[in-house]
Amino acid sequence: MKRFIYTSSILICLVSFSQQANTHDSLYIIQDSVLIPTKSGVPISAIIVQAKKQTDPLPAILFYTTYHQGVGDAILGKRSANRGYVGVVAYARGIRSDLDKYAPYENESSDIYDIIEWMSKQSWCNGSVGMNGGSYTGFSQWSAMKNPHPALKTIVPQVAVMPGFDTPMENNVPIGNILHWSHDNIYKLPALPRWLLFEYFDSGIAFRSLDTLAGPSNPIFQKWLDHPSYDAYWQSLVPSPEEYSNIKIPVLSTTGYYDGAQLGALQYYKLHTKYNLSAEHYFVVGPYDHWGGQRKASPVLMDYEIDSVAITNMDDLAFAWLNYILKNAPKPELLKDRFNFQVMGANEWRHAPSMSKINTDTLTFFLSNVSSGDTLKLSDKNQKKGFSSLTVDFKDREVQHTFYTPSIIFDTLDASNGLVFMTEPFSFDFSINGSFGGDLVTTCNKQDMDISLAIYELMPNGKYFFLTRYVGRASYAKDNSKRTLLRPNKKELLPIGQTRFISRQIQKGSRLVALLNINKHPFEIINYGSGKDVSEETIRDAGEPLYIKWHTDSQIRIPIKRD
Repeated sequence: MKRFIYTSSILICLVSFSQQANTHDSLYIIQDSVLIPTKSGVPISAIIVQAKKQTDPLPAILFYTTYHQGVGDAILGKRSANRGYVGVVAYARGIRSDLDKYAPYENESSDIYDIIEWMSKQSWCNGSVGMNGGSYTGFSQWSAMKNPHPALKTIVPQVAVMPGFDTPMENNVPIGNILHWSHDNIYKLPALPRWLLFEYFDSGIAFRSLDTLAGPSNPIFQKWLDHPSYDAYWQSLVPSPEEYSNIKIPVLSTTGYYDGAQLGALQYYKLHTKYNLSAEHYFVVGPYDHWGGQRKASPVLMDYEIDSVAITNMDDLAFAWLNYILKNAPKPELLKDRFNFQVMGANEWRHAPSMSKINTDTLTFFLSNVSSGDTLKLSDKNQKKGFSSLTVDFKDREVQHTFYTPSIIFDTLDASNGLVFMTEPFSFDFSINGSFGGDLVTTCNKQDMDISLAIYELMPNGKYFFLTRYVGRASYAKDNSKRTLLRPNKKELLPIGQTRFISRQIQKGSRLVALLNINKHPFEIINYGSGKDVSEETIRDAGEPLYIKWHTDSQIRIPIKRD
């Protein structure tokens, strides 16, 4: 495997940051390129930011990151210094120094312990440390909980990814930016050409060869593809059941209905509260994307004007929580109970002691084969016998089967050669609150397939409201840690796996719409169904078209609260 060599760029980087060390301005004392010692022998590069007006020892906030954007990174520490803390920005092992030492997700547990050990003994720290931040930084806080340092008093993991669970794959399907992430953010290579994914699609090469289309082999990309199951490698990166049970500090998690990392953020909450019945874990979720779930919410999200009560700043909430824990300030007003969620369309927040206390009912619908125009009926009655058919020719590069929703509210639904199922209009108002589930009963002629199932509300005014989407690999539907191939031409029951939590007020007269399809487009991996490692498959493995029967006892379950 080829390795990236960055000797010259690393030297330039080190010279640049050496020149910035111990810089001062009218408000802050900034120490840059501080090297924090670790037991591994590999020091961690960090920035320390203190407000000049603060002279006494203070609690310190650690923002641990895998991203290095340049001289502006000090602002991440200033955010803490502005609120009466010492801000510490620490970089993952190898970042800003030697990328040969870098291994995403693998060293956080031990390195963060050593970072906090060092921080807690500095003259500017009063011995108390908190952590906050989102995405990879959110993950790092959960990794720190595998071996928590006594000085760490709270964590605020926002939009926290869970490696192997929701990134770099979701329900065992690699996400679209699996190569771009390390190429752009870590190796800082020239941007990948726009034609790259189209070349992958048109040529029919193996997904594993995607990196070599644009340059040298990418070691992070290749390593991730070596672990298509949620196996021991991925599981070792986050707390075990015993480690969850031993978490004694309070936690605040935030995410959004349209956050790509919501599955991970929610799974941390589920596992923490499952294995630690006394966990002090508060959870906040609303109509936010990956950015809005960790910073200031946009009043307009994907062309949808969110409710006024949802326009909040998650960064402010995080520091209000840190003040509550580290400075004995009042608890943030939004946190009226442990699970807090905003009901889209109702302009209200609701609060519950746990997810199990949110709903009063479940609506169950079946995939009928009764047609009405271009749609099929999503029925509340089980026909028991019958099926609807879908054919996907993987050799055909003209016809695509895809999913694309640039807006939350739109006028027409593009089925993209999938099947559309629709309920009758509802005769009552209710709210959907939770993650939809169900079972797909299917017969197909191949050993595997990647399934896409999107859920919409068709409102009385004729517009569609995008609620959520499930994508998952059939061979992992029963167990994401173990691949079980389908039996060609045999009936199979496939549980619908992890789906995102949503909350939406559904009007009387609305319908629910399900768009069921198979992935075949340039922007996600193509599963040809041969049974081989999917990342190794090429168009030569396509064989005959995929023929699927979706049996009418397939069901979708929607958690609701009747008004």
